[in-house]
Amino acid sequence: MKLDTDNHGVPLLRCLLRPVIESLRDLGGSASNDELIEKIIKKENIPENIQNLTRKDSRTTRLSYRLGWTKTYLAKSGLITNSARGVWTLTDEGEKITDEQLAKVPALVRAGINAKSASKTEIDAEVDDFEPESLDWREILLRTLQNITPDAFERLSQRLLREAGFVKVEVTGKTGDGGIDGQGVLRVNLVTFQVAFQCKRYQGSVGASVVRDFRGAMVGRADKGLIITTGTFTQAAKDEAIRPGAPAIDLIDGELLCQLLKDLKLGVVTRMVEEVTVDGGWFTAL
Repeated sequence: MKLDTDNHGVPLLRCLLRPVIESLRDLGGSASNDELIEKIIKKENIPENIQNLTRKDSRTTRLSYRLGWTKTYLAKSGLITNSARGVWTLTDEGEKITDEQLAKVPALVRAGINAKSASKTEIDAEVDDFEPESLDWREILLRTLQNITPDAFERLSQRLLREAGFVKVEVTGKTGDGGIDGQGVLRVNLVTFQVAFQCKRYQGSVGASVVRDFRGAMVGRADKGLIITTGTFTQAAKDEAIRPGAPAIDLIDGELLCQLLKDLKLGVVTRMVEEVTVDGGWFTAL
C-alpha cells in the first residue's frame, strides 16, 4: 500500500508508525538507526530523490527527521525503547499493538506534549504536521560544524580519530591528493591497519561517485578508508561502500559524528539533572 505523503513526497508520521514496528520485527526485534531507515526505505520502496531531500537550513533529511519523531512517538507510548548506544527495541506492547490502537498514538502523545509545552492551537492542528521547530543539540552542533573552516574541520577529524584510538594521525593538507585528507594507524589487538580518511563538510548528501573516487585514491596507500561528513550518505553511496569484491569503506554521517563527539566529550557538554522528590509517607510515619 502506498503511504500518504506531505507536499514534498515524504511519508507522513502516522503512516510510518506501522512500518517502524514491522521493520523492527523483521530485523529480529531490534535495530540501529541506520538499519531501521534502510529497512523502511526498501520495505516501502521510497525513491532516492525523496530519501535525499533535506530540511530547510539543515543537513538533516526530511525522511530521517520524520522517522526520528515517529520513533519518539512510539517510545513515548511504550511501544519501542532506545538504549544508550542508539539501538531501538520493540517492546511486548509494541509487538501486540493493533492498527486501531496505533492510530491513536499521535493524538495521545501530542496531548502529553501539550500539557508541558504546546498550545491548544497546536493540539487542534493536523497531527502529521506537528514537529517541534526548536532545534535539538545535534542540529545546533551540525550548524556549528558547517560554519567552521575546512581546515578546522580536518583538525577536528584528526582529534576525533586520536581520541578514538588512532595513532600517527596526520592531515595531509595537499590538493590533488585524490580526495585523501589524512591518514592514521589503527591497532586492533595485535593487528594494525593503515587508514586513509576524507572529510566532507557537506550540508547535503554524499553520493556513490565520491566513495568510488576515494577508493581509487586509497588503493595501494591504505588498508582501509573512512569518510566523515556533516551531511548524509545516499543509499547508493552506502551500497558502494560495502560493494562485494572491493575494499570496504567506513562511513560516518552527521548523526553518527554528533554521537561520537558527545561520547568523546569533544565540544559537547552533558549535564546531569538532579531530581528531588519529597516522601510524604516518611513524614506521616514520624
